[in-house]
Amino acid sequence: MYQIALCDDETEELNKTEQMLNGYEKKYPEMKFIIRRFESADELLDTVSEKNYMPDLVLMDIYMPGKIGIEAARELQEMGNRGRIIFLTTSKEHALAAFGVKASQYLVKPISKEVLFSVLDSLLEKIEEERRKYLLLRIEGRIQRIAINDIEYCEAQGKTQFLHLTDGRKCLLRITMGEIYEKLSRYQEFVRVGIAYVVNLGHIDSLNAQDICFSTGKKIYLPRGAYKILKEQYFRYYCEEN
Repeated sequence: MYQIALCDDETEELNKTEQMLNGYEKKYPEMKFIIRRFESADELLDTVSEKNYMPDLVLMDIYMPGKIGIEAARELQEMGNRGRIIFLTTSKEHALAAFGVKASQYLVKPISKEVLFSVLDSLLEKIEEERRKYLLLRIEGRIQRIAINDIEYCEAQGKTQFLHLTDGRKCLLRITMGEIYEKLSRYQEFVRVGIAYVVNLGHIDSLNAQDICFSTGKKIYLPRGAYKILKEQYFRYYCEEN
């Protein structure tokens, strides 16, 4: 699933781009896009800042009233957003500046379906490669890229969730434990332990019926009845790894 933001002050252009994206989904049924439309850069930036919105891909016009696309891209990066940016514009005037804000592509309108599809093929493949290695999470008001291998375990304390990293950091998360597990469950090393924990099997040093000891020396206590299933998952993980 991919979160895609379209940002253009012209409704007709938004319609055209969305129709091409829908066509791409039909060509590749395994792809799933969640498309959000924004009619100004400020509207996009406000949504990213206030509503924990983290688009994987931003297709944005450069020439818009108020804040232009180059400025918006720079602010997205300052907020920690790592989404790929494709600029759509009627002029090559800002091409150099676009690459200065690490834009992935700079496409001059009118844009053909073939050109956009080719760009999407390349960018989505790169996004998939990154997803296998990193998560994007909002931590302490900033969107941060966290390496999968750096996550030791996640812990729920009441209505609050914490991410424990191998370097000793304990990060407060503003999402539910269910949402955390949904993000991590695509990686075979992560399993849920009771309702309070999601643990990285690769960082477990030892376990018994009472607790788990991690390779960093941290320890968590197991909920009643969790040991049998966890032990099976632990052995299966290492058998498959080796």
